[in-house]
Amino acid sequence: MPPPISCIASPPWAAAMWRESWPDQSGDITRALRDADLPAPAMLAGRDGAAAGRRFNVYRNNVAHGLIEALGSIFPAVKAQCGEARFADAARLYLAAHPPRSRLVFEHGRDFAAFLDAFEPARHTMPWLADLARLERAWLDAYHAEDALPMQPATLADVAPDDLAAQCFRAHPAATVIVSRFAVHDLFEAGRAGQVIATPLVPQACLVTRPALSVEVRLLPGGGAVFFSALLSGESLGSALAAALAAAPGFDIPAALAALLQSGAMCAGPDAAS
Repeated sequence: MPPPISCIASPPWAAAMWRESWPDQSGDITRALRDADLPAPAMLAGRDGAAAGRRFNVYRNNVAHGLIEALGSIFPAVKAQCGEARFADAARLYLAAHPPRSRLVFEHGRDFAAFLDAFEPARHTMPWLADLARLERAWLDAYHAEDALPMQPATLADVAPDDLAAQCFRAHPAATVIVSRFAVHDLFEAGRAGQVIATPLVPQACLVTRPALSVEVRLLPGGGAVFFSALLSGESLGSALAAALAAAPGFDIPAALAALLQSGAMCAGPDAAS
């Protein structure tokens, strides 16, 4: 049986030797790091060869704390709305069920909204947390989305009036629509300012875009979510307007067209309109 691996720093060549000598041991370490009920792997030892349980527990706590902090940095409004202690408890349970699958921090927490949907304490006391998490996830995805020039007003100005309704547009990589039966936009704005909203019971929808360097979260009027969702899915301008009017008879068409041009939700380029 090979000697235990020391918890102290080792030269780079040792890592390759360990990978060859203990090919299955890394899984034991990973599982023990994720589960506080598991003992320290037997392959680990301190400087003097003693058991590394206490040192490993410190490292395990640091790993867990770092992952919880990373999750909080991705979902600061969720953390603000539910409180630091309750967020940490929920994050700990989430991490046990959904450990990180990527080395990229911004990929962390992709399943968090779905987890909150199924998390009984959140569902019964703060059912808006899952939608708020979806909005924050959309914000981060927009921040890291591929760059693209937004559509310019001239794109529509150059189209003959009779052809305008048939125009289709190319969605900007950063654009998405989030719809909620709760005041998710107000929760987002308040939470990111460190404030709490007690009863956010008004339905709201948001358009998330990044026309330049900054991500924008735009509160949509009645029918706005239907309008932008249709355009983002490739439907024509006329079809999108008709769907929005069916959903909200008072839908403001001039305001919608202005928002279409101002929001950066659609791309510029020769294939932006057809």
